[in-house]
Amino acid sequence: MKKIKDIIECDYDINISGITDDSRNVKKGYLFVATRGFNVDHYDYIDDAVERGCSFIVCDRDIDVDIPYIKVLDINNFFVEACMKFYDICLDDYHFIGITGTDGKTTTATLVKKIIGDAAYVGTNGLSVVDKTFPTKNTTPCVDELYANLKYIKDYCATTVMEVSSEALLHDRVKNFEFDIVAFTNVTGDHLNVHGSFDNYVKCKFKLLDLVKKNGYIVVNGDDKILQNITCQNMSTFGFDKNNDYQIFNVNYLSNFTEISVKYKEEIFEIKSPLKGKHNVYNIVMAFIIGLLFGIDKNVLIERIEKIGYVRGRCEELDFGQDYKIILDYAHTINGTKNILDTFSTCGKLITVVGCAGGREKSKRNIIGNLVMDKSDIAIFTMDDPRDENVSDIIDQMVGSRKDYLRFIDREEAINHALSIANKDDIVLILGKGRDNYMAINNEKVPYCDYEVVEKYFAN
Repeated sequence: MKKIKDIIECDYDINISGITDDSRNVKKGYLFVATRGFNVDHYDYIDDAVERGCSFIVCDRDIDVDIPYIKVLDINNFFVEACMKFYDICLDDYHFIGITGTDGKTTTATLVKKIIGDAAYVGTNGLSVVDKTFPTKNTTPCVDELYANLKYIKDYCATTVMEVSSEALLHDRVKNFEFDIVAFTNVTGDHLNVHGSFDNYVKCKFKLLDLVKKNGYIVVNGDDKILQNITCQNMSTFGFDKNNDYQIFNVNYLSNFTEISVKYKEEIFEIKSPLKGKHNVYNIVMAFIIGLLFGIDKNVLIERIEKIGYVRGRCEELDFGQDYKIILDYAHTINGTKNILDTFSTCGKLITVVGCAGGREKSKRNIIGNLVMDKSDIAIFTMDDPRDENVSDIIDQMVGSRKDYLRFIDREEAINHALSIANKDDIVLILGKGRDNYMAINNEKVPYCDYEVVEKYFAN
């Protein structure tokens, strides 16, 4: 609870119980800030905020309401400052590690959080502090939710490992942050429906470089062609190419472990992890380097990495006592889909369940569809957050004129069929949603979870 005069200079003596720029989140006693978004002008939702019980409004235009309001010139900047004041946030009290890229953010950030130990995590898999995890609405939460998270984190941890999405950088959600370490996994293109072009997408990713502390560090996947354009001080590159600072020169993919040899100057690091696939080799090595830069002993890092199992919804192997493998993965980009298919397409008969999200880049649908049909023994196409698009139309765009696939509109039905036809030593690969707990249909987020579908199948 705060007084409005503690948030903005004024003569009003009004208690504020919360702060938001989303009228749907308004509760009695809230401050509603009518920010200007890229696609939404929250000024249009002032009446809704009033109806829901807000006590005060800050906007950048005159309005006709029956409750107090104040006008400011820069409404979006005010919103950030107001959230900091409401939640008593001083960013200097925090250490931030920011990880961005098209693929691998969640896995890498989770690995870093676990190897540091005394750190919080904010990303696609929610807010994780100590042994508690809470859901978040976005990979990098919106400003009010983000600062509320920081308020909670402050009581437990000094360090926060954060997935920094291109949309968060586009919308300046972290513009006041100074990161101790930033890391770039790869850049292959995503959310182009939001950014308008690949060049704009890259520019947004690179905005993170401007948020590094003067004595901070930058870690870059040097094998990525786009990331090779980054030239900064205090930068470490890694990858298989011999020109990288940390060169991955030997990888053994064993049945239960992946063994990785990395050379830095004259030193060799031998790293072992249960995570599978070349894409995870990059994630593991990046996490290892971040740990070194953070000041953790190399032997401690190697020991901790070996003990870290699956990351929720990322190449996650589900064990319900079945005699075949079930792999749950969030892969939804072209590169992510290719990586996970390459990892398992040579390990046995592969049954893949996949879809593409509605309201997103249509250009990638047929590419993903062909990848799945080419690399799977059985390809099953279904829904994946169709939003306001017809699921059958999305599948048609994915498969084109090909006939070597199965189609189930209902995702639960698709997964159940895949499980029912799997035999001993087969692999059922369920792609696209990971551990998401909803299905986006029209304007609603309907409760749904791939993991729960599989769990229910084996419970029957």
